[in-house]
Amino acid sequence: MLQDMPTQTLREASSYVLETERLILRRPTLADVKAIARLANDRRIAENTRHLPHPYSQDHAIKFVRSSASDNETVFLIENNHTPIGMVGIDARQSDTPELGYWLGLKHWGQGFATEAARAVIDFTFEEFDVEHLISGARVVNPSSRNVLEKCGFQWSGVELHRFEALGSSSPVDRFRLTRSVWSSLKRWSSSTRREQ
Repeated sequence: MLQDMPTQTLREASSYVLETERLILRRPTLADVKAIARLANDRRIAENTRHLPHPYSQDHAIKFVRSSASDNETVFLIENNHTPIGMVGIDARQSDTPELGYWLGLKHWGQGFATEAARAVIDFTFEEFDVEHLISGARVVNPSSRNVLEKCGFQWSGVELHRFEALGSSSPVDRFRLTRSVWSSLKRWSSSTRREQ
């Protein structure tokens, strides 16, 4: 039985480990702080991710890991060969519009990891929760992120201005939407598995 996406359930969802062909997605812990800070401390990542400051310190990573256990978000650390490479998750602070977000460390770009991780989280969200659609976005100057969303079945829904912390200003963002029905019809990509942590 599918369930609504309340705060408590989101926190419980973060206790799952999702596995794909090349990746393991799990809850970030304080032991991951150095790796998260090292990966996120790149202006090119921060300028394409609304809430990442730049420079990004270990203190930022500590705050992020601690808040991810209590916020209305399901956040997963992405690992390849037991090495952290980025983050992916669902932000449900506005419960009627859960939003997919992700970022990868620079040296992991262009290898299909973002698409693979996003698909695992999309599958998990639609299979476990009673949500009718997900939203996401990509800066208009970031065609790679747009490609990830399109490969996951998201459909363009317009352009909006969003504030980016690292830029200190707003920037145009292509907005995308993925409905449950479109996801169901496209669900031919390889499945991920999950287990309790």
